[in-house]
Amino acid sequence: MRIRTEIVKEVVDSSCADLTRVFVAIYESGSLTAAGRRLFVTQSAISQSLARLRRELGDPLFERTAQGMRPTALAEAIYPELHEGLSVIDRTLAAVTGFDPSTSERTFRIALSELGEIGWLPAIGEAMAAAAPRARLAVSALRGEDLEELLTRGSVDLAITPMELPGAFERQTVKREGYRVVMSAQNPLAETEMTLEVYRGARRVWVEGDSSASVLAGVHARQGVSDPPALSVQHVASLPPLLARSTTLIATIPETLAVGWSRSWPLVIRDLPFALGPVELHLYRRRSPQHTGALDWFFATVSAAVSGFPGGFEGIHIAS
Repeated sequence: MRIRTEIVKEVVDSSCADLTRVFVAIYESGSLTAAGRRLFVTQSAISQSLARLRRELGDPLFERTAQGMRPTALAEAIYPELHEGLSVIDRTLAAVTGFDPSTSERTFRIALSELGEIGWLPAIGEAMAAAAPRARLAVSALRGEDLEELLTRGSVDLAITPMELPGAFERQTVKREGYRVVMSAQNPLAETEMTLEVYRGARRVWVEGDSSASVLAGVHARQGVSDPPALSVQHVASLPPLLARSTTLIATIPETLAVGWSRSWPLVIRDLPFALGPVELHLYRRRSPQHTGALDWFFATVSAAVSGFPGGFEGIHIAS
């Protein structure tokens, strides 16, 4: 196998940046179709570029599998330097030409939880409309099981989640949120001290779609709260009427959300009977050298909009 620096030099000399972009896009997306979408070219053009790379490097580079295009050993070896080289090129060009959001017609994609969409999307949308009126914003559901893959493949540009992603993604902490126990004012537990024993024996309602559910589940396991919840729901928005009408159910939810609901519904708030530090929510950006100027702008715009959200989620409620 030729040494890595010689291979990188050959790719750059013979193909310039275009073929390198194709290689990186296929490597990160695992699909010729997805690579074409990312680079705004047809799959046929991607296939032709890949064929040329294969001829010049004397290696298949990618093998088709049921899971997508799997990189060969050579592709694995040269990817880091090619990725870094494209990042340097794009950032240098962006510094000269710049990214103009006022004329951009790009589609920006962000993954948000239900709560994030309710609480932050208005601020994000307003910031986008003001600075980039011709750009489009697409929101994807936040699914923890494949979020790392979505960011790696470029299916989404940004994501806000409490998850600790193992990949080397750039991130910024945008919110720290405590949790409280909420129940109906008619629940007998509202008149008693919320001890750990009481909490363990209470009928809990669980939101499957809560992006912090895994964090809370881990704390429950450590505190011996082993019984499954009495009720599981899909949406945070279903909790206020459900809790208000029930004399037995309790829910553990973000503190500012609990405060907002208590102003409109007959609900009471109690402290957790165990230690749970503030849950941190992180803004992640996808790992790709393409369109770095646009991604830099989108990351900064969303960060400013989310971090500047006044008072957290107190205003998120459904009128009773």
